[in-house]
Amino acid sequence: MSDLETTGVRKPVHEQHVDGFGTIRVRPVDIPADAAVLHSWVSEERAAFWGMNGLTREQVAEIYAHMDTLDTHHAFLLLKEDEPVALLQTYEPEADRVSECYPPEPGDIGVHLLLAPAAAGTARPGWTGALVRVVTSYALLVLDRRRIVVDPDVRNEKAIARFVREGFVAGPRVVLPEIDLPDVYLPEKHAQLAFLTREAAFPDHS
Repeated sequence: MSDLETTGVRKPVHEQHVDGFGTIRVRPVDIPADAAVLHSWVSEERAAFWGMNGLTREQVAEIYAHMDTLDTHHAFLLLKEDEPVALLQTYEPEADRVSECYPPEPGDIGVHLLLAPAAAGTARPGWTGALVRVVTSYALLVLDRRRIVVDPDVRNEKAIARFVREGFVAGPRVVLPEIDLPDVYLPEKHAQLAFLTREAAFPDHS
């Protein structure tokens, strides 16, 4: 069965209504359709910790095209009423450099989340919490995982505080080794690990 909608863009893998916020759909990244918006997001200075500042649109597209060939790493757009509002990446920790810094447990899933930039002068109260709730629902309930691990850069204090507010428990600070592959280069990263279990996020589903 094809994973494409009639428009040619991939079908959502999850849809969730958040009271007072709206309906969010989680859709796999489609390289031709999404490369421009992804490049615009990761090129901003605020996304420096994402590690793609200075890359061309073609280079960003190549990275996500490579990711699309993997069974262990996946990229998604979060859409609010068809408007892209965040980039979600999931990965199997045992297949990632993070596994060199902590012992992955059965049922773990790694998550990276990049919010779309807000329009100048626009406040977005409740956006982060709503999007994190959708991500945790997708990872822990739809994918039936036991625990989410995140690894924001230690300098990204806003992201760390954001995850803690949403119920994540801070773990150790670690140094993720550099990775130099034909399709992607990731420099050494000083990261703050944090974890959210299904029992803590969804007590009725544990």
